Order: sequence, then C-alpha cells, then structure tokens
Amino acid sequence: MSTLALLVIMLLGLVGMMVVGAIAYAVHRRPALGQPLMVALTAAGVFAAAVTVIVTASGR
Repeated sequence: MSTLALLVIMLLGLVGMMVVGAIAYAVHRRPALGQPLMVALTAAGVFAAAVTVIVTASGR
C-alpha cells in the first residue's frame, strides 16, 4: 500500500472521528434525537465499513 493511500485512510479516519463526535454531541444536547451512545456507535460503524472498503480496494 502506498504512502498516499495510507495518508488518505488516516485523514478519513480523523474526519470520521470528528463527525462521530459531532453527532454524539448533537444527540447529547437534544435527547429527543436518540440515545447518544447508540448514534455514535452506528456512525463509527459506518465509517469503519467505508475505511474497510477503501483498504480492500487499494490492495488490489
């Protein structure tokens, strides 16, 4: 895997963590939106799936 691909994956992970944090904060501030932990974990799972697809595609 090239350095560029690793950098893209790292940046995607950082942006993903920022989005997960923002979603968890928004849900925490407005409890009617849902339970913060469940929403944050769901968002983290989606980003983990996206990173997995990118890593798998870059390995070919």
